Amino acid sequence: MKTTLIYIILLNWDGYQDTIECVESCCKLSYPNFRILIIDNGSTDNSEAILRERFPEIELIQAGANLGFAGGNNVGIRYAIEHGADYIWLLNNDTVVAAEALSALVQVAEGDKTVGMVGSKIVYYANPRLLWYAGAVLDPDRPYLLHHRGLNEDDRGQFDAACETGYITGCSLLARREMMDIIGLLDDGLFLYFEDADWSARAGEKGWKLSYCPASLVHHKVSLSVGGASSPILLYYTARNRLYFIKRNFPDKFLGALLYDFFEHVLVNIKKCRFACAWKALRGIMDFMLNKTGAYKS
Repeated sequence: MKTTLIYIILLNWDGYQDTIECVESCCKLSYPNFRILIIDNGSTDNSEAILRERFPEIELIQAGANLGFAGGNNVGIRYAIEHGADYIWLLNNDTVVAAEALSALVQVAEGDKTVGMVGSKIVYYANPRLLWYAGAVLDPDRPYLLHHRGLNEDDRGQFDAACETGYITGCSLLARREMMDIIGLLDDGLFLYFEDADWSARAGEKGWKLSYCPASLVHHKVSLSVGGASSPILLYYTARNRLYFIKRNFPDKFLGALLYDFFEHVLVNIKKCRFACAWKALRGIMDFMLNKTGAYKS
């Protein structure tokens, strides 16, 4: 019997060391029918040459520029669909996966044809007992407060039941081809952050289920590519793209999102004397008002 074909899409940008470790863990996956596809997002550290030499058998596409998380992954998704993928697995290159991680995701998806996306249990690479993602909470009354369930909690098995969830993080996201044919791909304009929540919301609006699979275990190094969780550039994309996400998917909650962004990301950072963070967040809000998308321009 033909086994479902999975394309694993790894997006690399100046991070070949992480990508090598991720690929090596993927090569140990128990699932029998997958292909690894590396998209290099215009790296400047000789990543492409290093990765081609290290993994000559693995497909690698040079995007030619930094297209962001959404744009770079969309290059890979289009290629995978053209080459017969039944599912694509978006996987951060700064992760290491357990051997059964992909098999568990596919089992959930194949068990219910209305499941459009499946996400893994994700723990910190540096502290595997600490949770980073165990499903997500998205309250329709306050959707701008969406967050990872279990974030920074000790993993005591409290989230070891599979369930539907609010959104799937793009760190580890299995997506069904038939769903993508209907809802389209990631929004290139978001560039970085909230593209996964937006994709999830669009899938849910079309009736697709979003499932959390705790049997799929992924270790994540977390935000290394943007300098950590409180970096100014992260706050720019978070503040801007939260507003795009809410405007598109929960337009009646936009005022609440705008007030939250301004208080939490601008005023709080000013109070804490983190002026670079406050300025980048304010720029994000301003750029949303000016309908600017894509990469940050100074």
